[in-house]
Amino acid sequence: MLGSPVFSCFVFYSTLLVLKMYIIAIITGQVRLRKKAFANVEDAMRHGGEQFCREDPYVARCRRAHLNDLENILPFLFLGAIYSLTEPSLAIARGHFLIFFLGRLVHSVAYLFALKAPTRSLAYIVAQVPCVSMVVQILITVASYA
Repeated sequence: MLGSPVFSCFVFYSTLLVLKMYIIAIITGQVRLRKKAFANVEDAMRHGGEQFCREDPYVARCRRAHLNDLENILPFLFLGAIYSLTEPSLAIARGHFLIFFLGRLVHSVAYLFALKAPTRSLAYIVAQVPCVSMVVQILITVASYA
């Protein structure tokens, strides 16, 4: 299965995206510790007392960045895998995967560092373009079987 250059390329970028999601989860945990803003009483009790079971705006920002990744990267993983089966050109497929990866990377940086608008929105749109393209190409490929 990894013998396909397109699928191997997809696996490379998908793995980087999953790694990026893990990094944001770790950042969220570290920010919770630094800000002493825990979601659960038992965690707060371990780190100073029940008063630290509270919300923090930056922790919430990190969580939103992570949730946004879940909402966008999971569909990409499905679409990219199916798209790889349609035997697209390696150069075009690589472009799709790279653009999505870079868009999501910029989106996360913009989210975590609260970069000036519309940086995050533009990164989101850039990352959606290859997804829409893959959807169209998948549907064209399988429409005759529906």
